[in-house]
Amino acid sequence: MDETLLPALLRIAEALERIAPPAPPAPDLTAADAFVWHAAPIPCLVPVPRVAAVGMELLQGVERQRELVLENTLRFARGLPANNAMLWGARGMGKSSLVKAAHAEANRAHPGSLALIEIHREDIRTLPELLNVLRPQPRHCLVFCDDLSFEKEDQDYKALKSVLDGGIEGRPQNVLFYATSNRRHLMPRDMMENERSTAINPGEAVEEKVSLSDRFGLWIGFHNCDQPTFFAMVEGYAAEFKLPIEKDALRAAAVEWSVTRGGRSGRVAWQFVQDLAGRLGMKIAA
Repeated sequence: MDETLLPALLRIAEALERIAPPAPPAPDLTAADAFVWHAAPIPCLVPVPRVAAVGMELLQGVERQRELVLENTLRFARGLPANNAMLWGARGMGKSSLVKAAHAEANRAHPGSLALIEIHREDIRTLPELLNVLRPQPRHCLVFCDDLSFEKEDQDYKALKSVLDGGIEGRPQNVLFYATSNRRHLMPRDMMENERSTAINPGEAVEEKVSLSDRFGLWIGFHNCDQPTFFAMVEGYAAEFKLPIEKDALRAAAVEWSVTRGGRSGRVAWQFVQDLAGRLGMKIAA
């Protein structure tokens, strides 16, 4: 090598180092009990000062589901083995609310034990990168993706599949993954049927996609509620927020509200209580 080029090459290398972005600092998971993962432009965990959650006791009509999720979460918070969980089924029946309530209960029982990390559906392809950030952390982390599903030509499910139950490194011992979905198998039915109709071996064609749901150790279903359960929901909220209304009037108004919304669910009950509190001139904590 021409020795006269060496100084110029060193100057170029130093200039490139100066303009290169600095390595992101290690996240401080003691800064909050919840964080949101932002994958771009620079991957980072943003603290959430206050989680929008309701009390576990206010989640009516999902007693068995509540028991399963809470027990699994408490075990994980204590450092014991626990399963990744998929909460699937009817809209508005408290799937995401249950995850947030279980996180709050775990930290109440074991203060500071568990950080809730939300990852958005569109960032699921960066889940392996997030796990690499969390792997060296001493705190246990509950990674949560709300309303998870995949569409045609969507290959992001492969990143999730490898993280849940594959790869050389495997899932970090300090990380658990919870997801909610309105779909039982995370894939639209027409996508699976199209794969089946065009494949040489129809069974094998959809096996990879269906097996994604099988990677979750807990697979918990949620179903539409009946009217007594709907009444229990609105009455629980009314008692919690001390709304000044008689039981019969409350039920009559709740029925009218559910008819105008075309259905009954925990979300409909909460929206009704918010409207009722506004009409009564009461403030409630969302």
